[in-house]
Amino acid sequence: MKNLKIAIQKSGRLNEKSVQLLKNCGLDFENYKSSLITTVGNFPLEILFLRDDDIPGYVEQGIADLGIVGENIIDETESKVEYIKRLGFGKCTLKLAIPKDSSIQDIKDLNGKAIATSYPNILKNFLDDYQINADIRLISGSVEISPGLGLSDAICDIVSTGGTLKSNGLKPFADVKNSEAILVGRKGLEGNEVLAELVQRIESVLLAKETKYVVLNVEKKNLPAITSLLHGVKSPTVVPLAEEGWVAVHTVITEDDFWDKINKLKAEGAQGIVVMPIEKIIL
Repeated sequence: MKNLKIAIQKSGRLNEKSVQLLKNCGLDFENYKSSLITTVGNFPLEILFLRDDDIPGYVEQGIADLGIVGENIIDETESKVEYIKRLGFGKCTLKLAIPKDSSIQDIKDLNGKAIATSYPNILKNFLDDYQINADIRLISGSVEISPGLGLSDAICDIVSTGGTLKSNGLKPFADVKNSEAILVGRKGLEGNEVLAELVQRIESVLLAKETKYVVLNVEKKNLPAITSLLHGVKSPTVVPLAEEGWVAVHTVITEDDFWDKINKLKAEGAQGIVVMPIEKIIL
């Protein structure tokens, strides 16, 4: 099978998790921090390490077949790439923010105002939806300082925790776009065997991350109540214990249900509950 090329961030907030995802998929590669390209030793894949802004364009042009990049970068560069898989990490929100003492109270109040941003295309599309005519000022770097310097009345920037806004005397005003890491591909990859295998591996890793493996002991008389709470991948595994009248139940539960299910299981007589992480799930 012909090698595919996948582009990921060389440095930045998506780099570490992108590398970890690929390694969790069983891909063997080294020296990614000192190279612009590396070959995976046990899979027909080459990895390119690029600036995040360049990834969508490389994929659109076919220089790379695949890319892992933030959705905000895809929209800002307006690149024509195929969405293959949402990856669930690198989540953030592009927000409008204003000084704490600003007189701006409504979206319409942005008419005629100056807004500093590193994402002019996304911001323009957002403002157009509200029929707002504002002065969009492109700033690279520390967008948060622009209101304090008198360069703008508001900013539009990526916000994760909000700590940077607060330290610069700003407050969130409106959400512009939610973003997360996306696996994207060039056009024409439909039916590619290497891509199908890679996506299967990624899905198994992501599914495992969302679940926990649970083993518990329960009296047989309470088994129906326990199994009604646990569906597993298909159904729970029930194994007799040496002690008469008791069984062990093996199953998986989702991370979202974790604490809610654990308390309900205890209420129905479950004992000796052991919870373990799962490395991969192949459906």
